[in-house]
Amino acid sequence: MSRTIRSHRTTTTSRAARLAAVGLAGALALTACSGGDDADGATTDAATATGTGTAAAQDAGLDELEVRDPWAKAADAGMSAAFGTLHNPTDGDVVVVAASSPSSPMVELHETVEVDGVAQMREVEGFTVPAGGDVVLEPGGNHLMLMGLTAPLTPGAEVTVVLELADGTTLDVVAPVKEFAGANETYAGGDDVHDMGEHDMDGHDMGDMDEHAGSEG
Repeated sequence: MSRTIRSHRTTTTSRAARLAAVGLAGALALTACSGGDDADGATTDAATATGTGTAAAQDAGLDELEVRDPWAKAADAGMSAAFGTLHNPTDGDVVVVAASSPSSPMVELHETVEVDGVAQMREVEGFTVPAGGDVVLEPGGNHLMLMGLTAPLTPGAEVTVVLELADGTTLDVVAPVKEFAGANETYAGGDDVHDMGEHDMDGHDMGDMDEHAGSEG
């Protein structure tokens, strides 16, 4: 199963509006059929319809992993990074185990750690989003690294990143591209990300990806 997220607020508002419209229509229908019901009865019917709408909202997929305020760093070539807030409204942990993108042949899940006073990026096996909690993807912290860009990411454009969850489901995230100067993290055991040269990405064979300028952590 795959879902697409462009903006948490936009997606939620759109679904909520549709569900509210259905609930209102149901309430009006109940009122019309009852004929002689008083205002209190109409209020009760409306409240019942609203409750049904809330359940429908959960069934519609609102009670699933959300990505809030996604965005990606502009880059002409080489590497870029995607950020946002992973929000888990469920009562169980959700684990993001992988990511992919049409804009990159390789997307890695990264964390940023401090080694000898220097911020370094390294690949991790997954991001665990706790029940009812968040995992923030941000410059200088956890992020999604897009390697070997297939085309420039220009400000104002959009990039799609597909998140794969541990249960096998996927989530398509459409993130706007923004200009960002970025921090100067390095790869564990490697060079500054703004001067990668022929570095092999801490043991990852990059093949023909010779250019690594414009990267971000």
